[in-house]
Amino acid sequence: MKKVAVVILNWNGESLLEKFIPPLIKYTDNNLADIFVADNASSDSSISLLKNNFPEINIIQHPVNYGFAEGYNKSIAQIEYNYIVLLNSDVEVSENWLPPLIRELDKSKNTACVVPKILDHKNREYFEYAGAAGGFIDKYGYPFCRGRIFESLEKDKGQYNESSEIFWASGACLCIRRKDYIDLQGLDKDFFAHMEEIDLCWRIHKAGKEIRYVADSKVYHVGGGTLDALSPFKTYLNFRNNLYLLTKNLPGKLIFSTIFIRLVLDGIAGVRFLFQGKIRFVFSIIKAHFSFYASIPSLKRKRKNIIPGNIDNYKHLIFQKSIISEYFLKNKKHFSDINMNL
Repeated sequence: MKKVAVVILNWNGESLLEKFIPPLIKYTDNNLADIFVADNASSDSSISLLKNNFPEINIIQHPVNYGFAEGYNKSIAQIEYNYIVLLNSDVEVSENWLPPLIRELDKSKNTACVVPKILDHKNREYFEYAGAAGGFIDKYGYPFCRGRIFESLEKDKGQYNESSEIFWASGACLCIRRKDYIDLQGLDKDFFAHMEEIDLCWRIHKAGKEIRYVADSKVYHVGGGTLDALSPFKTYLNFRNNLYLLTKNLPGKLIFSTIFIRLVLDGIAGVRFLFQGKIRFVFSIIKAHFSFYASIPSLKRKRKNIIPGNIDNYKHLIFQKSIISEYFLKNKKHFSDINMNL
């Protein structure tokens, strides 16, 4: 039996499949991995394209659009491989992209999840927003990456060519042990999309396992393939899901103070949108907050089913200051500018 299943979740991504499936087939050893496309009830001709042009691709058809999180949960439940790669439909893989990821997982059973170097498909010498060279968060839950802090993207000059432990792995191309995925209940479907992979990674750390960035593997991500980066809906999901993330995973003694500060910072972001004339984005933040308030009872129940873990075991992966302050007030635009050990 092959060790790996590469699973692409698709929703109306016919043009992306047509563009990125050929290099995926070319650069994926079919002795090592099978390729699946899990379709979230697309209304375009995605299925016809696959059947007519890529018969070697396995197809999973979902009856409705389950979103990113539940779409993957239902797909992975149907296939049994040692390792699963969650691969976005707008990712172009490169030669020898998969073996380094598998070697890293084979090295240690304590490594649950690995991620490659993620570069920008349009500007191929630069890191890409959704993952870059591995993800981290600050003490208030703001995610950032080696190679990307907020909108500042670094050029890949080999500065992150060493594999290392990270806090979160991007859902654009995430390779995980299926057993760990199932044992930790996979992605939280209530997130629908955005930050659900950070939530899963936080639970991986709580279970005492590691997540690693593998520099020898390289992929190119278009970004915004499903939801426009400037979409008010994406803004809503990002603000809401970040509050979900913190409430589910923070140690009990830190929840109230951290959430309070986040709500204040979200308010400041709303004022900034207001002055920029982005009224729909202001309403997205307000909607996100009310959705969060309504979800507090269910979030409390979820906390009871999560392994508590010991934050001291992974605290070194959480920036103990505000990345907003470092970036906007102190003008620290690169990962190398901040001190993760503070």
